[in-house]
Amino acid sequence: MKNNILNSVDKKTLIIAEIGNNHEGSFVLAKKLIDKAKECGVNAVKFQTFIPSLFYSNETDKKRMMQLKKFSLSFEQFRKLSVYAKTKDLIFFSTPLDYESAKFLNKIQKIFKISSSDNNYFHLIEKIAHFDKDIIISTGLSDIKLLKTIDKIVSQIWKKNKIKKKLAFTHCVSSYPTNFKDTNLGAIKVLKKQFPSRIIGYSDHTIGIDACIVAAAFGAKIIEKHFTLDNNYSKFRDHKLSANPNEMKMLVDRIRSLDQMKNFSSKKPLNCEKDVMKTCRRYFAASSDLRKGSIIRKNDIIGLRSSKGISVSLPQKILNRKIKKNLLFREIINKTDLI
Repeated sequence: MKNNILNSVDKKTLIIAEIGNNHEGSFVLAKKLIDKAKECGVNAVKFQTFIPSLFYSNETDKKRMMQLKKFSLSFEQFRKLSVYAKTKDLIFFSTPLDYESAKFLNKIQKIFKISSSDNNYFHLIEKIAHFDKDIIISTGLSDIKLLKTIDKIVSQIWKKNKIKKKLAFTHCVSSYPTNFKDTNLGAIKVLKKQFPSRIIGYSDHTIGIDACIVAAAFGAKIIEKHFTLDNNYSKFRDHKLSANPNEMKMLVDRIRSLDQMKNFSSKKPLNCEKDVMKTCRRYFAASSDLRKGSIIRKNDIIGLRSSKGISVSLPQKILNRKIKKNLLFREIINKTDLI
């Protein structure tokens, strides 16, 4: 696996199955989700790693803390999941929600993601920037001013420590689920303009896959979509806004088609057009019977489809030239017919 995970996004969109906490604390289910994600064709699987007591304060209600403790996998389980994902040729990473988790994850993954809820937690961002790993910053709850601050923090640390890694911003709306009217996908183009040297992606919270496909068409080079085995698996919120295996497979197929459509970055005739070009382009022909020795004027010529002759794009090659022989109406005029 390459040290710089984000190096290849120019040629191929990085598709991330965000498993998050949809394993609900089950190591067996977490492995099954990795298996299904692999079958769907994604590039990466992502989780969330946290120590509940370092994540929420003691003012948190007991029900929420019970859920957090239930959903929390151990560091050793995450280590095993990282190894398992690698056997499937999948990129494994997890979003740390506290610094102890970040230090642990630094030992087992080659890329980090900062959640939207922590994109103003500069202390955590600074710590992770020192890890010498690619970083993805989710941009929910933020504005351009905040993102420029993050960019400056990371840039200064990387410059000081001679770190050459990739920084990405993923457009995100922190609403669960996000209504289509609130997706604000035009922000992808804004981010591309504001941060031309950074990779821009999209982290999705809508129901279905349409927003992800539009985001990819808008130029998002990273697509992160929540992933579940079953949208009705439990009452846990994230299952509803996740892609099930059928949807994720469809999402991957459609984005790979988009990747093919975006392969070329220049405007020129393609190889697949060459045969068509031979039969559909126009060449100069006589607009009426023309006598030998005549000087060709604009009114003497028309453009007709043919496979040879003088292209209508080169009028300078034919105007004001004398013809060597009689030409019939609609006869193609060749270079050899001219003096």
